[in-house]
Order: sequence, then C-alpha cells, then structure tokens
Amino acid sequence: MPVERDEIFSEPLKRQFVFDEKVAAVFDDMIERSVPYYRQNIDLIVSLLLRRIEPGMKIVDLGCSTGAFLIELARRIECDVSLVGIDNAPAMIERAKRKAEAMESDIEFVCADIMEYEFCCADIVVASYTLQFIRPPVRAGIVKRIFSAMNEEALFVCSEKVLMQSPALNRDIIEIYYDYKKMQGYSDTEIARKREALENVLIPYTIEENLSMFKDAGFCYADTIFQWGNFATMVAEKVP
Repeated sequence: MPVERDEIFSEPLKRQFVFDEKVAAVFDDMIERSVPYYRQNIDLIVSLLLRRIEPGMKIVDLGCSTGAFLIELARRIECDVSLVGIDNAPAMIERAKRKAEAMESDIEFVCADIMEYEFCCADIVVASYTLQFIRPPVRAGIVKRIFSAMNEEALFVCSEKVLMQSPALNRDIIEIYYDYKKMQGYSDTEIARKREALENVLIPYTIEENLSMFKDAGFCYADTIFQWGNFATMVAEKVP
C-alpha cells in the first residue's frame, strides 16, 4: 500500500486534530518523520517479545493505528499466537486491515475505545504513544485496568513522549527535537501548527511519573529500555 507524504499541517487546520481518514492516509510517513528511531524502537520491542512469547499467548496492541508493530511482529514470530490491535479511529483500523491482508498477516483489528474495551486475558499489552492522549485524571485508572486484564507473568510495553524533570532541560530537548523535525523536511510553520493542534490533546508525563504510575497499578518491575530526548519506551512486568 503506497504511503502518502505528511503535509497535514502545511495548511491551517479548520478543527481540532483528529485521527481521521486524512491523517490515516499519511500516518506512516508522519510517525516515521516525527518519532526519532521509530523503526529501530519497533525492532527492539519485537526482539524483546520474541524472547518471551510462547504458543497460545495473546498479544494486544492498544492504539494500534495502522498496524505497523503487529504486522512486523507477525512477520517475525514463529509460533501460533493471538494478535489483536485496538484503535478508536475507523480510518486507522481500515488501513491496518488492508495492510495486514496485503502481508497475509493473521491479525484481528478491532475498532473500539480502549477506555471501554474489555481486553481480558492478555499475556502482553503494548501501548505505543497511546497513554499520552488519555486525560490525566483517568490515565492511572486505565493502567490499573490493563494490569487487572493481564495474565500472571505478563508484560506491558509502553512508548510515550515524555517531559524532563528540569524545565530548562525540557526546553533544550524540545528545541533539539524541533531541529530534528526540520531535518525530516518539516517547515517551521508545520511544526508550530502541529504543536498548537496537539496542545491540551497530547499531555506527556516524565519517565518517573510513568514508572510510578505502572508500579502503583500493581506491576512489580518497571524500567526504561529506550530513550531519545523526549521519547521513551518503558516495560512493566506483572509477577505473581
């Protein structure tokens, strides 16, 4: 399936940013150019999971978007497991289904709101840049629901945009990140418009706040396995 170039913010948005068909069409290009080491991070997560996965396990991707992670996992996995992708944007789910069909990947994609979906009996749950879009007053509750829905010895892998604890360092890292986006071909105007569109929509925590939230939910261990500037991947383990 051809990937269109992300030019969403080359013109002013007429409404609040949403993951509609227009965004879904360019999402693969958008995330590749907006998230540093996106592909390498997927490879790291898949490599980790392949060491933990056993036949019959259930792996759930919350906020699966166009299915890139699950499709890569399906390509490399060598045993029979259940792969489920959940997203509340119909356009994302439709695109994910078409991509999986093209790759002959056996993945179930479900259009549902993770705030309400009953994702029970999961052995591995992945949430890539998903929690940051959940309002802080209910975010910890969602993590507790994830913990409760998982089997014993389960794994929760969470990638997020993060804040630095130091305000000065946070400003520096954001400026470095904007320089990175310019190197990916985004203009100052596009960067500013996206920042404005995501204000009060994407609300990041510090790494420490995320790890604390995971442990408060009941996870025994919580660690960071990857970080570039203000992007991080964390792993929490549910141990009996």
